[in-house]
Amino acid sequence: MAEPQGYEPTTTHAEWGAGDPHLRITRDGERFVFHLEADEVRVGSAEGNELRLADTDPVHATISHDKRDEYVLTLHGAGEMNANPRTAETGSGVGADSGTNDTSEILRTGAHFTAGPWTLVFGREEFADHGRPFGGREGGELDDQAPQPVRPDYTGEGVEPDTGLEVKDG
Repeated sequence: MAEPQGYEPTTTHAEWGAGDPHLRITRDGERFVFHLEADEVRVGSAEGNELRLADTDPVHATISHDKRDEYVLTLHGAGEMNANPRTAETGSGVGADSGTNDTSEILRTGAHFTAGPWTLVFGREEFADHGRPFGGREGGELDDQAPQPVRPDYTGEGVEPDTGLEVKDG
């Protein structure tokens, strides 16, 4: 998608579910894309799962679209995740507050996990992938990034947004 001329990204707070969240799925020579359109996607071999994959546990993993407009992976079967789920990131509350644990992680573009013989890679357009505002860090991970305002109220419950900053220092 072409950006309007002169467009300068300022936040990663797009509309709810924006940015075409999807999984790129591979196994041996097989490849396909699965678009995350439901708020909860069950991944596994069971009939009725939103994403059925042969040679996996009946419900091998779930991906939940949470109230903060994040996609959260929870592995129920054996598999590998590329990120440390205990890493704090931009106030996302990994741990008790977010419902994540040692087998869960917030998915960011490029995050990958395995289920049986399958490798699944998450993708979402940068303007909607909440992890790094302003197009990421200019000087790498040790550079500071500009503050980003807090997220809008995605729940529609009329909750007054905090007037602080989501990314305060870092």
